Amino acid sequence: MTDAEIEALATAFCACTLPKESWTHGAHFATALWFILTRPDVQPERDMPGMIRRYNASVGGVNSATSGYHETITHASLHMARRLLAGLPADVTPTTAYIALMASPLGDKDWLFTYWSRDVLMATTARLGWVAPDLQPLPAWTDNIEKGRPLAGPPLP
Repeated sequence: MTDAEIEALATAFCACTLPKESWTHGAHFATALWFILTRPDVQPERDMPGMIRRYNASVGGVNSATSGYHETITHASLHMARRLLAGLPADVTPTTAYIALMASPLGDKDWLFTYWSRDVLMATTARLGWVAPDLQPLPAWTDNIEKGRPLAGPPLP
């Protein structure tokens, strides 16, 4: 994906014009990276939950205790995206960051099951609020600082 394609995807997501089938695992991360890298007016941890709920509703989805928006997955994904960015040069582009992320274990849609058991992650409590990993803790941002990139964003709940 190019920077222009990532921006178009994120913009369509924001406008609720992105086709439902385009809201993939990669699209979630591309959008998060775009916000983190290019939109200082948006705090993804604060703003993306509402954006995702609005988008889901716009494509006929239901945000409930059993479907739609998932709080733990969203915050874990943002945490890990920021961790990945902490190890990249400060001038990284969305495309370069996306390529690095998708080439990492995060590119596998099942990456979360390294940290959470399926039962815990798929529970209503994890969908509606933050639930800490039960298999192993998520790595800290500082575990990946190689290029001196400053850390940004709030810690996990």
